[in-house]
This record gives sequence, structure tokens and C-alpha cells, in this order.
Amino acid sequence: MQDQQTKHNHWMKEALELASKGKGYVSPNPMVGCVIVDAKGDKIAEGYHKKFGGPHAEVNAIKSLKNKDKLKDATLYVTLEPCSHTGKTPPCADMLAKLPIKKVIVAMKDPNPKVNGNGIRILKNAGLDVEVGVMQKEAEKLNEFFIHHQNFGRPFITLKIAQTADGFLAAADGDSQWISGKLARKRVHEWRAENDAVMVGRTTAISDNPSLTVRHASGRQPQRIVIDGPFELPRELNLFSDKYEEKTTILTWNKERSKEVADPMLKVLSQNYFRGEVIQTSKKDGHVDLREAFKLLSKKGIASILVEGGQQLSSALIEQGLVDKLCVFIAPKLLGAGTRSVLNIGVNKMSEIAELKEVSWEKVGDDMLLTGYF
Repeated sequence: MQDQQTKHNHWMKEALELASKGKGYVSPNPMVGCVIVDAKGDKIAEGYHKKFGGPHAEVNAIKSLKNKDKLKDATLYVTLEPCSHTGKTPPCADMLAKLPIKKVIVAMKDPNPKVNGNGIRILKNAGLDVEVGVMQKEAEKLNEFFIHHQNFGRPFITLKIAQTADGFLAAADGDSQWISGKLARKRVHEWRAENDAVMVGRTTAISDNPSLTVRHASGRQPQRIVIDGPFELPRELNLFSDKYEEKTTILTWNKERSKEVADPMLKVLSQNYFRGEVIQTSKKDGHVDLREAFKLLSKKGIASILVEGGQQLSSALIEQGLVDKLCVFIAPKLLGAGTRSVLNIGVNKMSEIAELKEVSWEKVGDDMLLTGYF
């Protein structure tokens, strides 16, 4: 039994590694990998979901196999339950049910309500031996963005903070470049490529004039989201004037000005001419309603957001319980004064303290990276 489990883990690990190749390219779909092993125990095919709207992992694996006779009594390993509905591609479960394979090993059920066990039932009804739960925790970790998006209807929010050892993210004059080192900044660019979008607030947009692009790592360019409640940020900022302008989304509560930019007749004539998208939200305590904003972004297919905010945005997100994962780069530097990384997060006594879970520490260059979940 142990030998059999070891074999299952071996092939599922390969499938998970294949799945991870789709990171940053398949969202809002999940990353999925597939490995097929023949009756003798030899790998005969593999595949993964490469891009959103493209063939699923199981289809790519089957297509890679020239001799379909080898499928007789084969075992198929897949990191996520085969889909049972028609979306941009036909149901994988129906396809697999028609093959002469003997067994399907699944890492985890698909939380999508359109699937959620239906794919497994189709396979079992076709007489296939189905086992679910092999390396499930690893599969869930890989697709934490997708799972959260499905379960809660809002994007998975990762808050990134770079601060000094004494807790400051900017000096007294507002300068924050650079607190963290080159390796830490490279890591952030990798995160940008993996997330659907990167978000900053008004203060960061003005003081740092960021581009929020992927430059020090390989991968796709994410959507860029800037919170501009009053809709007054200058149009010469990089987010509104570089070659990725169309990838920028403005979140604002200013109904009149957002209407002006959205109107195709007024758009070209407007001094606020903008080729990106403007999303109008409700106004809450003088600011954009963040919870509503995330719901609206979710409906547009944004399943994950990396927030690179300043003190105000970071604190507001934590205080409102909207941060899912916290990544803090702590530099071996002291400022003694300046802007604190977070302030006023609704904690007044130790019994209310915001405690992180699944905490890990990693040395990244000269900096320490603290990662934890809320």
C-alpha cells in the first residue's frame, strides 16, 4: 500500500510541477497538470493548461500521445477534478469517460459550483476507478487564488510591504526608494507576473509615480489598478501615459467625472482623456468602497491582486479584513522617523491583535521576507 501511495505521490508531484507552468497565464481559470501512466507503470503522456481559453491539461496530455492504444488500462493523474461543463472548451470528464483508461487519480475537487463533484461522478458512472485527495494540500496551495475567487467572489489579496527594521516605509521627506534590496525588488516583479492585477493608492501614485510593470522577471504584464476617489490624479503619471495605459483601471467614487470619461462622444474632448478603464464605486467614509470595488473587479475576471500600497491603503485593507496574505520585506536599516508601514488598523488591546497564520521567514538578499496569512 505504501509503495502504491509513493507512486501516486511521485506522478502527482510531476503533474503539479506541470500545472505551475501556467502560472500567470490561465487566470481566472485554475492551473492544472496531467500525467498519464500506462498499465506497466511508465509515463506515456503529459500536459498542462497553458493559457486562458485554451485546451485543458487532460486534452493536451491526450493530444501528445501518438499511440492511443497505450491508453488501455492506463492511470491518469490530474491536479484538479476534470470539468463537467461546457465553457470555452468541452467537458473533460465526458472525454475521459470514453477512453479505455482504468483509473483516474485526482488531487482535489473543483470548487467551481458548475463542477464540484460532477466530474468525479461522471467518471465513476463510466466504470472508472477514481481516487481523490492525493497531494491535496499541495494542489490547494498552488491554486489558492482560484479557490478563494470561487469561494468568496472577490480577488485573493496579497499585501506587499517593504519597511525598515524599525517599521518605516518612507523617510520624513516622503522618500521610499529604495528600502529593500535588488533581490527583493526582483521577487516583487515575479509576484506581479503571477497576479492578475497590481494595485496602489493615490498617495503612492503621486509620490512614487510607479509603472507597476514586470521588468526584472519574465511573465505577462498585469492589469494596473489605481485608487483615485476624487478623480484628480495628473494624467502625466506613468500609469496614464506609458505604453501600458490601456492596462490601467481607475477606481473612483466621482460619478460625474467617471461618466465624462466613459462617454465616447466626450472622451476625446475631455482633458481627462484616458485609454484605460474607469470603475465607479460607492463612497465610503470619504474613500472608494474597497469591498464593493473588489466585487466589481471580480466580475471582470480579476482573481488575484498584489497591493503595493502605502500606509493609508495598507492599513485600510487590514482594518476591513480584506487582506488574505501579507508579505513584508524587512530591511536591515533604521530611519527613526517617517511614515509607519501600518497605522490605526482597529486594534486597541492585545486581545484584538491581528495574528498571522502559516508564518514563514526567508532571507532575500540582505532583507528578511515575512509571509503569513490572515
